[in-house]
Amino acid sequence: MHRALQTRTLPSLARSVHVSSVSRHLVGPNDPISNLRPIIYTDIPTPKAYAIHDNTLELQFKLAREQLDAFNHNYWTDSNLRFEAAKTSVLASLPDSASSEMQENALSEFYKEWVVQERTRQDEYSSEWRKRNWETIILAARVEYQRFKRRMWG
Repeated sequence: MHRALQTRTLPSLARSVHVSSVSRHLVGPNDPISNLRPIIYTDIPTPKAYAIHDNTLELQFKLAREQLDAFNHNYWTDSNLRFEAAKTSVLASLPDSASSEMQENALSEFYKEWVVQERTRQDEYSSEWRKRNWETIILAARVEYQRFKRRMWG
């Protein structure tokens, strides 16, 4: 009998402890320049609601998440625009009669120089992205813990 009571209460307990909320975020098509697929968040409060939002921690998380996406998108848009402009410049500097082998050699040299030239910038971006990503993850964990406490103790 004790076991039957236990099996009836465990599912209800599991439902009350479950911390993930259902979200319906959408993923858009690739951006033609950054090549990133944007996430369209469906749980963002309107600007008017920012002023009266009752959970500042949750609002901080949602804003940090958007800022991280924007940071990532801006970096890759800028990087890809600069890369394509430099590549076009290399190809334009070749004579019209350049063979495909000459083009491949010029591009090979360009790619090698690009990686060396961009190393510091890429390292700085990666470091900043990781830092911001961990901050966002910690905020998300704090939000989920706050939701858990509210469900358990009101």
